[in-house]
Order: sequence, then C-alpha cells, then structure tokens
Amino acid sequence: MDAVEALEEIAFRLERELASKYRAKAFRKAAAIIQPLSAAEVANRVADGSLKRMAGIGDTTYAVIEQAADGRVPDYLAELRARDAPADAPASGLRTRLRGDLHAHTDWSDGTTSIESMARAAEALGHEYLAITDHSPNLRVANGLSAERLTEQIEIIEGIDAHGGGIRLLTGIEVDILPDGTLDQAPEMLAQLDLVVASVHSKLRTESEAMTRRMLGGVNDPRTNILGHCTGRLVQGSRGTRPPSTFDARRVFAACAEKDVAVEINSRPERQDPPDDLIALALAEGCLFSIDSDAHAPGQLGLLDLGAARAEAAGVPPERIITTWPLEKLLEWARPAG
Repeated sequence: MDAVEALEEIAFRLERELASKYRAKAFRKAAAIIQPLSAAEVANRVADGSLKRMAGIGDTTYAVIEQAADGRVPDYLAELRARDAPADAPASGLRTRLRGDLHAHTDWSDGTTSIESMARAAEALGHEYLAITDHSPNLRVANGLSAERLTEQIEIIEGIDAHGGGIRLLTGIEVDILPDGTLDQAPEMLAQLDLVVASVHSKLRTESEAMTRRMLGGVNDPRTNILGHCTGRLVQGSRGTRPPSTFDARRVFAACAEKDVAVEINSRPERQDPPDDLIALALAEGCLFSIDSDAHAPGQLGLLDLGAARAEAAGVPPERIITTWPLEKLLEWARPAG
C-alpha cells in the first residue's frame, strides 16, 4: 500500500471522527515529509533505520509507513476502517443529490489544513463545488480574516480555480452577526464574494427579543445568503454542551423566507443545529435550506451524511435545499444580476 495514501486516509478518518486535531495533523505532517520520496526510497530508509530518525516521524506514523512499505494495510488503518464501517456504507437518498458544501474552514482561520487540501478532499468525495468560508475579524480566537487577508485569500482561490480541476472553489466567509445586527466585514468586501454565511458566535445567552433583533439584522442584510447554525447549541463533544439561544424563530424564519436566505442544517454531530422542531418550523415558513459540513479539516467534509439524514427525516424537499442545485443556479441565486 502507498504509505502517503495510508497516512492521509488515517488523518481523514480521524478528522471525520472529530478526534483531536493534533492526532490527525501528525499523520498529515508525516505524509508531507515522505511525499517527495519514491516508494523505493521509503523502503530503503525503513530498511536502514534512517526513516525512524527523521524529524516529524513518530512511533505510530513510522509503524504505518513500515507496514505500508511491506505491502500491508497498516494495522492502525485497518482498525479505523473497521470502526468506520457504517460511515463507509454507500450513500443513499438525499445524500446522493447533494452537489457541494457551502461552509468550510481552512488554516487561514481555525481550520487545520490548506485551501488546496480541503479542495482535494471535497473533490474525492464527489463534490462539484466547495465554498471557503473562514471567519471574520471579530472572532479573534478563530484568527478571523481582516479585509486585507480576505482580499489575499480571494486572489489565491481564484488562482487555484484558474488552473482548472474537478471542483469549483467559491469565495466566501462565515461572517459574525454583531450584537447590533450588522455584519462583521465591510459591505464592499462582502460584495466581492460568491457567498456569505452569517452566524452568531458571541453573547449567545442574550435575552430573546434582543437576540431576535440581532438575527433579523443579519438576515435582512442584502449580502447574507445563509443563516448559519442558528441556535448556537452544543449537544455533545469535547467542548461540552451548551443550550440553544432563545429568539423568536417564527419571525426569523419568516424573514429568511422573505429575503431568500437559506437556513443552514449544520452537519456537525456536536451541533445538530437547528433542532428538529425548528427545522419543521422553517419548513412551514417556506424557507430554503443549505446542508453544510462546517468542516474544519478534510475528513470533516464527510459529515454531510449526517446533515442529509436529518433533513431527509424531517421531510425537507430536495428542491428546497440549495446544495442540491447545480452551480449555475446556485450562483444566480446567491448573486442575482442587477
């Protein structure tokens, strides 16, 4: 088995499990170290012991490389594959109709890998498009992008697209909805992007009426396309649990329907946001939806399976899910002419 492929598959599977990002990064680092080496060179370095002494190669990654160089599926990879068997089952129903993902982060903010790495993983999953939506300046803990950094990122994404490939990268942002309802980036910057996800990340325990006004401000901004993880809740995971924000969901979803803003069905298992009752309410109010991974690492792009299953269980019609739309229709909706 190719050692680089084995290391990258292990990283992907760890990311999908939401394991510690440091564990996954160790495998990606080891893959990058041996990437320039031929299979013969890797085998020779295993044989003479020099590979084990290379900086960035630890005991576990060395064992993976050694077993792959010997023509075997590494034990650790076999263990992960067995553990992930249900996730590897063939996709069915709504999941097969999803064409892309409109909420993903890179190492420009709080993601773990490069734009190129996220693009390769999305393409491998069969995505037709992927929006890069790193955070905005107010979220300093997540290294949010200033206007200058966002401008630089736009140029890089456009450069990657110009070289062609099997997937279209879209320029985007996950912009904070600030307490006064404004968006945390200059309007002229937001106007340059293909797509804008607007989310609340701070003061989540604000009383209901103030939170409702805040969210309505974000939804009513003409540059907003998607309302991200609307309640901000956490139901499991390493960060603990967090109750949902309180707001007048009927008013907010009615505004989404009126302004043609899609309500995100966030696929992260620790979020499961919106809750089922709010998906039903948004459906009744006539909202569009966007099933997104909110991935912060390549393996997390596969979390779309979970969001699709929730949407399917809730009876959301595929035609009202913008991530089932072809790229041309999506872009026309996101940035209509005139």
